[in-house]
Amino acid sequence: MIPEKLKKGDYIGVIAPSNCIETDDLEYINASIALMESSGFKIKFGNFVFENTLKYGTDPVKRAKDINLMFKDPEVKAIMCVKGGEDSNSCFDYIDFEIIKNNPKIICGFSDNTSILDVINDKTGLVTFHGPTFKSLTSWGTITAYEQFMKTFVKNANEIGDREDEYKTIQAGEAEGLLVGGNLSLFTKLVCGKYKINIKNKILFLEELGFESMPELVNSNIYYLKQNGVFDEIAGLWIGNYEHPSKISLEEIIMNVLKDDYKFPIIKSDNFGHIDKKTVIPIGARAKIDTTKDVKIELVENILL
Repeated sequence: MIPEKLKKGDYIGVIAPSNCIETDDLEYINASIALMESSGFKIKFGNFVFENTLKYGTDPVKRAKDINLMFKDPEVKAIMCVKGGEDSNSCFDYIDFEIIKNNPKIICGFSDNTSILDVINDKTGLVTFHGPTFKSLTSWGTITAYEQFMKTFVKNANEIGDREDEYKTIQAGEAEGLLVGGNLSLFTKLVCGKYKINIKNKILFLEELGFESMPELVNSNIYYLKQNGVFDEIAGLWIGNYEHPSKISLEEIIMNVLKDDYKFPIIKSDNFGHIDKKTVIPIGARAKIDTTKDVKIELVENILL
């Protein structure tokens, strides 16, 4: 199930399934409002995006209510998570997945929003989008996130990233499957339990926040994925950005865990993650890895109507 592309005059709904909007965010929030309005869009905020009743955000019931209302609102054509955080998974029990099935539309975010994006896709079949948050359209000091947003959702460019993006082959091969993944710490919470997502024969993409995620924590999470059979099921692996002061790379940690036990293709690029380049990656869309090509991952189906 794929949503419709955006056009000028459409409303973009802004929700906060993770951290709420705080005073320090307002400079960037206001800049993002001005940027999107100058591009011809209208902005509608959820009812609870500024609420901080718990001192670490608001009640997950209210956060999920904003998700449900934005999907149900006929004016809203796309939904953006306003920023990241730590606990978007607390919303799961209160999301109305039937509303989402009946009102498919763009939903986009990254980092902690990984949880919401993967679970919505798994429960409804709706293609969701790992890409800029509303704040990050202006908070990284470049226009790259905005350009990626416009290229994907308005111009409907049916490709991942840009032709000049550099890819590295870690393990050669070919694979085709639906895309799944996002932030490593958050994806780790989705491989078992009530909200375990289907990863069978999928292409897994992973990135991690460098300064807050120590190499030993990354190593622990990769081992957790291995111990729960994730690498036994996926068709391919795509590694994104991780910049830690130790200079230890994400691919180095991953390969120390995987060793030579798995034969699926593995590629690396620095065009998604906690960096200014926020390539929009459609979760649930079919893609193909081919390590013989310069652009080593490509979409093989449309992602928007």
